[in-house]
Amino acid sequence: MQERIAGIHTLGWEIRNSTDYDWDGRKRWETGKVIFQYTIKGEGEIIINDDKIRLKPGEAFFVNIPSNHRYYLPEDSDGWEFVHITLYGEEVRRNFEEITKSYGNILRMDEDTSPIQLIFNLYTKAVHNEIHDAYEVSSYAYTFLMELHRYLYKKKEEENNKEWPESITKAVYFIHRNFQEPISLDEIVEEAGISKYHFSRLFHETLHITPLNYVTKIRIEKSIELLRNNDVTIEEISRRVGYSNGNYFSKVFRSAIGVSPGKYRNSKSFIPFDQIIQDRIFLHE
Repeated sequence: MQERIAGIHTLGWEIRNSTDYDWDGRKRWETGKVIFQYTIKGEGEIIINDDKIRLKPGEAFFVNIPSNHRYYLPEDSDGWEFVHITLYGEEVRRNFEEITKSYGNILRMDEDTSPIQLIFNLYTKAVHNEIHDAYEVSSYAYTFLMELHRYLYKKKEEENNKEWPESITKAVYFIHRNFQEPISLDEIVEEAGISKYHFSRLFHETLHITPLNYVTKIRIEKSIELLRNNDVTIEEISRRVGYSNGNYFSKVFRSAIGVSPGKYRNSKSFIPFDQIIQDRIFLHE
């Protein structure tokens, strides 16, 4: 079953001080595996095709086996401390292709970001024998992939925000401050300070989504966070994210995510995967 979806093959936290540490992705016996390795201290090196990259703290590589790569401890490095997770399964390979196509094989992130913290937490669980069966392992594998997707997407979105026109930045801030209340397109346009036609065109060119669908996206993301709390009713969540009617909220949620809020809550799949949300919103404004 894990081969069809996602599984964890190995998980580790290592310190290497010998140049004997040397792995060639074309000569390993494992196949169909994906390796994510994150540098904590020291430096390592990886060659991907013909590109040699020095790996410093805060940098990770993401590669599959087999492929044309080789990572090792270079002679001029005083040591290399890192964590790594090796995944497998059809869903893993599909997500690997999506991530590397969009962001490349070298990923940069701080140690306190969710994907890295998740590896630390999984390592602790493994050391204390707190991972109980293959089903739990599979859920952790998928969670890691989704957290990685989410982090990279958010990071790219934040970098793009720096280049947004001032009118679009004002509009986005207005939406984030007021999504709990009814918001009309006219109110967003007024905040932006330009004509409605020019604003709608510019907003879509900048964020690749219409203004009101962006409002829906933010509301769905917030509702996903609220669904973690079983003490908050669906009706209450609908009010907190700007919908006066729980039935309409459920309809919007199902259109965006593919399942009802109640079914999503019961599935315990609490991973707000932004790209899926953005791609799936198709409500008529």
